[in-house]
Amino acid sequence: MREIASELIIATMRELAMAAAIDLEPDSAAALLTARQREISPLARDLLDILLANAEIARREKIPLCQDTGIAVVFVELGQEVRVAGDLVAAVHEGVRRGYQDGYLRMSVCDPLTRQNTGTNTPAVVHVESVPGDRITLRFLPKGCGSENMSALTMLPPSAGSMGIVDFVCQRVVAAGSNPCPPVVVGVGIGGTFEKAALLAKHSLLRPLGQAHGREDVAALEALILTRLNAIGQGVLGLGGNNTALAVHIELYPTHIASLPVAVNIQCHAHRHKEKEI
Repeated sequence: MREIASELIIATMRELAMAAAIDLEPDSAAALLTARQREISPLARDLLDILLANAEIARREKIPLCQDTGIAVVFVELGQEVRVAGDLVAAVHEGVRRGYQDGYLRMSVCDPLTRQNTGTNTPAVVHVESVPGDRITLRFLPKGCGSENMSALTMLPPSAGSMGIVDFVCQRVVAAGSNPCPPVVVGVGIGGTFEKAALLAKHSLLRPLGQAHGREDVAALEALILTRLNAIGQGVLGLGGNNTALAVHIELYPTHIASLPVAVNIQCHAHRHKEKEI
């Protein structure tokens, strides 16, 4: 049994929170460059150049990519051969607090009714999964709410089938318009129950950007949705072009014979995320 001190978790979360705000991941940068190369609209190409320049300035000057530094979503894979010396979830919260404070990042978390700011950007939204091994993997996903607010869930009848899923996902992205700062990454959760579908959609955003699902039929569905979205013409920041979405990621879970839950979780073009194994 391996012991990990809570202070190591705090320090790691602090590092991830600060880095995610300023340092665009290589897969996100590569996706934007690919979009720039295939873009047919001169205006959209100029906008993509600006987004890429913004990312370079943020990295070089160590300032946030976006003024909305997000609500912290953390996925924890906890090895079954690990003992945490202290409170795991409390350590995650404390690491997020320190990261937002020390990184001078905007505090955006508030009480849902009084709207009083917590002043710490905590509590984070934490999901813990038990996995084999003696390591802990921390995955940090700050969600700006221009994109998060455009997400949705529906309970389709099973008779809707694959095309019903495609129609719902595309309708949600079209309805979102420019709010999520496209070109977007679209996370889709299919199956399970009401709450499971939403978690699947969020979790799918952790997959390397554009990596196809391992199941052939699911990968084909991802490709179909992406093709349809980019043919719509909403484009970069909603100003036209053939890059409305950078990728579509789907995750599945078995569901009830009478049910077909489908959730859509939209991510902005920056697709901020960081992870580390300790």
